[in-house]
Amino acid sequence: MPLLRRAAKTRYAVDLEDLHSLCEANYARLLKVFPDYEQSNQRRLLLGASQVVFDVTERSRYTTTLRLSHLSAIALPGATLRLDLRLYHDAMMAEVVGAPAYRRMEGRYSYPNAKMYQRDEKHQQNRYVAELLAFCLAEGREPDTGPLLEQR
Repeated sequence: MPLLRRAAKTRYAVDLEDLHSLCEANYARLLKVFPDYEQSNQRRLLLGASQVVFDVTERSRYTTTLRLSHLSAIALPGATLRLDLRLYHDAMMAEVVGAPAYRRMEGRYSYPNAKMYQRDEKHQQNRYVAELLAFCLAEGREPDTGPLLEQR
């Protein structure tokens, strides 16, 4: 009777082409959502009962760092998500570089790990930002005036 072999675990490999295209799309979306990031320090958008706030935390010649906060109208623990995004102007890319809960994001995590991060946690965070920015473009409204961003 042959012995059953355990399937060898494959190590997670970052798909750089997919991650780069995601970061490039995020950069283009961010420029549409927050076009005056160089002069202004903050941008607020309403999404239904929630808010998305972009705060410029650091500026340098080739990069800008933003803190993205998605504030839910529901007052529950964990209902507010904060992510740090870095815009690389020379490469025209924007990526999640950290979060207050993570401090600094790794490209991949071993699994299982003590904090139970997913193996592709950074990719998932960048995908979340892409979906949130697309939603901001489609449904985002100014707190004061209320027009859709697409109508500008």
